[in-house]
Amino acid sequence: MKQNLLQAPVAVPTYDRSKLVTRIVHLGFGAFHRAHQAVYADILATEHGSDWGYCEVNLIGGEQLIKDLKAQDMLYSVSEMAAEGWSSRVIGVARRALYAESDGINTVLEAMAQPEIAIVSITITEKGYCYQPATGTLITEHPLIQHDIANPAAPKSAAGTIVQALRLRRDRGLKAFTVMSCDNMPENGHVTRNVILGLARIQDADLADWIAANVSFPSTMVDRIVPAVTPETLEKITQLLGGIQDPAGVACEPFRQWVIEDNFVNGRPEWEKAGAELVNDVLPFEEMKLRMLNGSHSFLAYLGYLAGYQHINDCMQDDNYVIAARHLMLNEQAPTLRTQGVDLAAYADSLLHRYRNTALKHRTWQIAMDGTQKLPQRMLDSVRYHLAHNSNFDCLALGIAAWIRYVGSVDEQGQPIDVSDPLLEQLKALVNGSPQGTERVKALLSLETVFGKELPQNPRFVSAVTDAYLNLLKNGARESVAQLVKGF
Repeated sequence: MKQNLLQAPVAVPTYDRSKLVTRIVHLGFGAFHRAHQAVYADILATEHGSDWGYCEVNLIGGEQLIKDLKAQDMLYSVSEMAAEGWSSRVIGVARRALYAESDGINTVLEAMAQPEIAIVSITITEKGYCYQPATGTLITEHPLIQHDIANPAAPKSAAGTIVQALRLRRDRGLKAFTVMSCDNMPENGHVTRNVILGLARIQDADLADWIAANVSFPSTMVDRIVPAVTPETLEKITQLLGGIQDPAGVACEPFRQWVIEDNFVNGRPEWEKAGAELVNDVLPFEEMKLRMLNGSHSFLAYLGYLAGYQHINDCMQDDNYVIAARHLMLNEQAPTLRTQGVDLAAYADSLLHRYRNTALKHRTWQIAMDGTQKLPQRMLDSVRYHLAHNSNFDCLALGIAAWIRYVGSVDEQGQPIDVSDPLLEQLKALVNGSPQGTERVKALLSLETVFGKELPQNPRFVSAVTDAYLNLLKNGARESVAQLVKGF
């Protein structure tokens, strides 16, 4: 994609890209990063003269994306999908792109060890952290972590790569960089710190002490619905770009939000000028988004998929699903939150409005992926609150039951479900080793990395999920949601 070839009414970089300085290395050049953090940087460069540029890195997978970006002079497009029409802008803040397997991990490490690098940011999804969602700690027996323990100078995991890059900076007398997670985890900065320090302590105690003293791990809350790119999406993008193909292009909803803990050891862009919120404590915002948005998304994804609804906006055509999602947000998630001064009813209604966007086509199957990584922060933390306060969690129980039904790999019509999860083999073993019904629930709840030790021992929790599951088996997802709503 050459910028001067674009004839369509598309926003293109008006800044001098040659004056950008590569100050941020980003691990995980996926759809969300392209549609979110990079857009903020592009706005800053366009409207405020920022010179902060990116080195984009994919460690595992995504080789073709990096090739596509290089072939397009490091340019790609972001299209906003609104029901009333689409609009596009070309993003120009990427200055370099690397794929670990083809460019070599040493090239990646050297890029991260450049003196001007101030931030390493991450979007690798929850499973990329090699951590236990139930505890927020490093899985030391994870194959990638085991490799990095044995081969610290040739890492494969994101944590190992960051630890080794920091080792190079320490040994060369360079300032440390800030490590900023932009993934959907509560206290994602603390999780990142736990994982990196956990690995560093195994490898080199002195290095771990240096990292603890010199590196900051700010937490962030990110929000923008970015459906998986489909051939239809790319065709629409080509039309918007006046016939120019953009295989690295991405499409998303118009809404975007970014809340960032203002804790950086080596400088940062002025993100607030592009609409980000810089705060002292991100956690209340993270919990609000994870529980109300992501929690309702997962609820709709599992129950919607089981009911035959392919997209979230299809679920929004079913009044019972709308009522149930709103009830979940306001009656079961909102009471668990610590946010101050936020109109949560208005927030819930704004989420439902976004879900209704017919242009998005956000697949329930996509949201249902990686449930073992998502359930703890989206639903289980709230369940623990309700158990402690003796309050109701009927929607949450049905959502968890729907996940158990979903990972059983057979839908209500007897068709196979393509379950995608990092713990897929464990899930298969638990499903295959338990008869359908009460024993199936018991088997899945025994997954300690997801449910911890206390929840599977709590009679009220087990009973609520079991009852919801048996009702799903008997009546199906649509009727189960309808019955749930009647009880409100």
